[in-house]
Amino acid sequence: MSYRDILVFLDGSTDNRARMEFAFSLARAHGARLTGVDVNAAAAFEGEWAERAKSLSETFHAGAEDSGVPVRFKIADRDAVGWKNFYAHYADLLIATQPNPEASGKVLPGVPEQVLMSAGVPMIVLPQSWKPGPIGRQVVIAWSPSAQATRVVHDAMPILALAQKVTAFAFDPLADQEDADVEMLRAHLQAHGIKIAIDKWSNTGDLAPIEALFASRALEEADLIVAGAYSHSRFREALFGGMTKSLMQQFSLPVLVSH
Repeated sequence: MSYRDILVFLDGSTDNRARMEFAFSLARAHGARLTGVDVNAAAAFEGEWAERAKSLSETFHAGAEDSGVPVRFKIADRDAVGWKNFYAHYADLLIATQPNPEASGKVLPGVPEQVLMSAGVPMIVLPQSWKPGPIGRQVVIAWSPSAQATRVVHDAMPILALAQKVTAFAFDPLADQEDADVEMLRAHLQAHGIKIAIDKWSNTGDLAPIEALFASRALEEADLIVAGAYSHSRFREALFGGMTKSLMQQFSLPVLVSH
């Protein structure tokens, strides 16, 4: 149970090095090939980004040599609109950084939101200014019995299998299904050799799901959130709407999400 093909989006931002180092580390842990895709827009080759943007291939291949990870390097079509030429369909997992308004115009449009919504491949999104550190040792699943949450749990299986601790955070579970649903999730993951703890949060109307998640004890030592959309009608919105949109805008931890 592992990812065999991982793809990381590369650009001239100051967040690029940490993203690249994490990608090499994850690829090495899973014995995966790593594809680096240059998604710099033309404007990245002017001003403060220029030197980093121009040396992206050299920097990536130097990191590959140091890490011993097999790699390939691609340059996205700078004239392409959207996601079709970003090579995302040919990977098991994508790695990107939280959307940054300051990078507008310097990174090709569609990274990361449109790529995630269109490619059918899970993505780990790192926070802006993230400092390299362990990811996937202490994992929290934002759980509900929904198609999106189920999908992202299965997409995260290779990481969950290697985690030291996995906790399922269940917000506002229905009273008559509360125990059955969470216990069936526990049994399902145990069938894959994954043990989980359960953190239930009853909805009293005081907190939104995102607020409850960040207030929970489960997140105190977490280094990765596995997020799916909640099935409750108030949160049944398109990806990057509702709770997932809040995570993308304000999160301080890496998030593994899929569509």
